[in-house]
Amino acid sequence: MAHLLYRIGTAAARRAWTVVVAWLVLLGLGIGGFLAFGGNLAATFSIPGTETDRVSQQLADELGTTGANASVVFVTEDGSPLTPAQQKAVSAALAEVGELPDIPGVVDPFTTEAEQAAQLEQLQQAQSLPEQAPAAELGLRLADLSSEIRVVSEDRSTALGVVMFEGDVFTVPQTVKDAVIDTLEGAELPGVEVEYSSEIAASTDGLVGPAEIVGLAVAAIVLLVMLRGARPAMLPIVSSLVGVGVGVTAALALSDVVEMTSVTPVLGLMLGLAVGIDYSLFIINRHRQQLRRGLDLVESVGIANGTAGNAVVFAGATVIVALAALNVTGIGFLGLMGTVGAFCVLVAVLVATTLTPALLGLLGDRVLDRRARERSRNGDHDAVAEPTPMRTGAAVLRVGAAVIALLVIAIPALSMRLGLPDGSSENRDSTQYRAFTITAEQFGAGQNGPLLVTADLPEALSEGELLTTQVELAELLASQDAVVAVAPAGQSEDADFLAFQVVPEDGPSSVSTEELVHDLRDLSPLADGTAIGVAGAASGNIDISDRLADALPVYLAVVLGLSLLILIVVFRSIVVPLVATLGFALSLFASLGAMTAVFQWGWLGSLFGVHDPGPLLNFAPLIIVGVLFGLAMDYQLFLVSGMRESYVHGLPARQAVTAGFRQGRTVVTAAAIIMISVFGGFVFSHLAAIKPLGFGLAVGVLLDAFVVRMLLVPALMHLLGDRAWWIPRWLDRVMPDVDIEGAALEREHATPGSPVAEEHKTPVHV
Repeated sequence: MAHLLYRIGTAAARRAWTVVVAWLVLLGLGIGGFLAFGGNLAATFSIPGTETDRVSQQLADELGTTGANASVVFVTEDGSPLTPAQQKAVSAALAEVGELPDIPGVVDPFTTEAEQAAQLEQLQQAQSLPEQAPAAELGLRLADLSSEIRVVSEDRSTALGVVMFEGDVFTVPQTVKDAVIDTLEGAELPGVEVEYSSEIAASTDGLVGPAEIVGLAVAAIVLLVMLRGARPAMLPIVSSLVGVGVGVTAALALSDVVEMTSVTPVLGLMLGLAVGIDYSLFIINRHRQQLRRGLDLVESVGIANGTAGNAVVFAGATVIVALAALNVTGIGFLGLMGTVGAFCVLVAVLVATTLTPALLGLLGDRVLDRRARERSRNGDHDAVAEPTPMRTGAAVLRVGAAVIALLVIAIPALSMRLGLPDGSSENRDSTQYRAFTITAEQFGAGQNGPLLVTADLPEALSEGELLTTQVELAELLASQDAVVAVAPAGQSEDADFLAFQVVPEDGPSSVSTEELVHDLRDLSPLADGTAIGVAGAASGNIDISDRLADALPVYLAVVLGLSLLILIVVFRSIVVPLVATLGFALSLFASLGAMTAVFQWGWLGSLFGVHDPGPLLNFAPLIIVGVLFGLAMDYQLFLVSGMRESYVHGLPARQAVTAGFRQGRTVVTAAAIIMISVFGGFVFSHLAAIKPLGFGLAVGVLLDAFVVRMLLVPALMHLLGDRAWWIPRWLDRVMPDVDIEGAALEREHATPGSPVAEEHKTPVHV
């Protein structure tokens, strides 16, 4: 691989414009494909085969509807009661929505209120008639159980309309939701504001906002400081932008064929920017070091591509494998996220090893600052200082401090809850947040996530038995903890299947609602054989979170096992991979702990825009495991491969640790800061599902790069000494020699008497 990359690098440097034009053509094709074939992005997540999915299908078969709906809140601008004219306008607007294609119906709050009042009056009148009194009594009991379900607020300033959807709420096309919004926005509603729940108005517009651009600007400043020149600093950014453009537009071009969530391309964008800049930086940094040591320009580009580029290919491969492995979870939307992320990383690797050498060829020795160029032309090359090992006492102190700090930060992860963002986690100026808060204030928090509970009866009921059974089941459901109200929601034609609307006490992401869903399911089957099922958006989110939580240990075991195997091959050691994997586990759980503290507990919430703490984004731990694993291996590789190279060329083990650390610390520091800046920009994204991902990855990189790789690992390597490189002889013989650092390539191309040749004269450890 090193020799192939050397040839690619030298060819790209010599034919730079050919390579540049080729990538611009690919970028143009990607943009054209997106404009021609790109579709709408979904704002919700679904997993087929869950209990909610099964009950929803049963509802569709028995009642002809899944119960999928979204709320629309109508509230007067001045808080005064809705006038008759305003009520009429609201009803007319909802009726117009009900006539849209793919909208089976709407619930008009004022019609519903009038019908409920009329029905209650009839029951009260029938109560005085002996022949109708028993049925009236049962009807009044049902009315009492559902009395807390209101559609018009007590002060009559707010009304709650409902839009019904075909299919389930997770698969409703955004075009259908947009048509509802456009219809209501175009209606004449003087003095009335309209707010939409997150099921209908979740934001899918725009991949990048101002905060993300700020993160990219910080990365540019870091590059400018490190590379000491505007032109070399622009190379990694240009390379990454080209790679992201190709990768993300190619993925979006398939969004009309594959159901893709709005988070998927943003994840590809986030990863493509971060790794694209870093991978290009690694090659540029190696090239600059070689130019300072007197290498010819084209030869230096080729060797940099064959050494640092070889490490980039390996590092990128670990990220790609970890992300692609998300498909083993069997969860469709998560596997697609991993696939798109892996594709964007693959493009970043290809750009780094082809476009970056071409741009280096065009830039020439201007990749160095003026002083470095003059020193290189005068033959005044950089000398390598003698490495001095750290003190053993300092190493022990570093290990203790690093491990204790990471364990303390990881403590909140013990109470981590998983869920999906609801309206409360949206930006405060969004319609979803306003709809959520108004509904909670005027109608109760549970009205934001009502449950649909089904009763599959063992046999059909007669007309006389139906009402009695409905009352008994409704009272059973109402007796459960955290239930505010229960109302009949439908029945099958032969009266062997009943549905009820159950309003919880708290919101859809609360602990009590999660416990209620499990308690209701635990009722099944009843003593008479009746099977109880639970559906609804809140139930679906809970099922998805449970499935993802079950997949996390399996995926983590796969990644940790993969980490050990890869690192054993790369470093030809047993202990070094164990140290690296232990460090990854510590940084992973510490990042999950930090996420739990901020997004679930609300610590420092105002700093990161967390105004309503709730459960952690349910797929965030899986994504962070995959991405952080790949990035941790990047830093491990670029630091420890230098230690191994120094060790095999004759330096004592502890001196080799210092030499390798000194060789890689600058570029790893810059790379980590860039990663943190890019990921940190997404903490303030307009997409609620992206914020915790950006935060978790930024904190994970911070802890892994600066605490684990640059503090813990060198200290442990120092304490282990020669034992760090022990490997059984039989295993050493059967393993392939991957030569990630490209030392063989350097030896082949070292000119006798040059600094490179002198570095490779030292004896090799056996």
